[in-house]
Amino acid sequence: MDFLELRILDIIDIIFVAVLLYYIYKLVKGTAAINIFIGIVIIYLIWKLTQLLQMQMLSSVLGEFIGVGMFALIVVFQQEIRKFLLMIGSTNLASKDGLFKSFKFFNSATETINNIPIIISACEKLAQTKTGALMVIKRNTKLDFVKDTGDSMNAEVNQPILEAIFYKNSPLHDGAVIIEDNKITATRVVLPLSSDRNIPARFGLRHRAAIGITERTDAVALIVSEETGQIAYIKNGRFVTYTSTQQLIEKLKTDLS
Repeated sequence: MDFLELRILDIIDIIFVAVLLYYIYKLVKGTAAINIFIGIVIIYLIWKLTQLLQMQMLSSVLGEFIGVGMFALIVVFQQEIRKFLLMIGSTNLASKDGLFKSFKFFNSATETINNIPIIISACEKLAQTKTGALMVIKRNTKLDFVKDTGDSMNAEVNQPILEAIFYKNSPLHDGAVIIEDNKITATRVVLPLSSDRNIPARFGLRHRAAIGITERTDAVALIVSEETGQIAYIKNGRFVTYTSTQQLIEKLKTDLS
C-alpha cells in the first residue's frame, strides 16, 4: 500500500497534470478529436491499472500500443497541438494579460459577453444589405500575429462603428476586424486561409479565413455573406449551427464565458 503515501510533490504533480488535461480537453472539445482524446485517456488509465495490479501481459501489450501510438497522435492532433503551442508561445508574462490572465480561471469576459447582442445586431443590419463582414473575437489565445497585418484601432464595440467599418465604400471594409476585451483593436486584418479541401466551393475567402484563424487559435468568428446575407458562426474550424438569433447569442455567450 506504498502508493497511498502521498507527498506534497505528488499532490502538486497531480494538480499540474489535471490542469494540463483540462486545457487539452478545452482545445479539442466540440471537435472530432474529442472522442479520440477520451479513448486515449481511458486506455492510459487501464494501462496504469494493469501495472498497479501487476498484470504483466496486458500491461506489456498496452504499453507497446501507447509507445507506438504517440507518433500517430502527433498526426491526428496536429491542429490542436499547434493551437496549444501557439497559446503558450503567445503568452506574455510581463504584460497585464500575462500567463494567469490567459487562463479562464483568471480571465473575466463579462464586458465582451454583455456586448454580444450589439455585435449580432450589427451583423443583422449588415446582412440586410448583403454587406460582407468578418469579425474575429478573441478568447484566450493572443492574436498579435494577425493584428500586425492590419491597421491598429482602439474603439469601444458599438453597432454604428462596426457598420461603418464594413460599409462598402469604407477604406477599412476589406479584411477582418479583431475584437478583444470589448475593444475593436484592429481592422483590415489578413487572416490565414484554411487548407481544408472539404470546405464547399460555395464558401469564399471570408469563410476560409474564418475557418483558418479558428483552426490555429481558440478565437471565434462571425461572417456575413456578401452573396446571401447569411450570418455564419465559426468555432474550432467548424460551422456552428443555430436556429434563431437568440440561440446564436446564447452560444456565443457560452463560448466566451
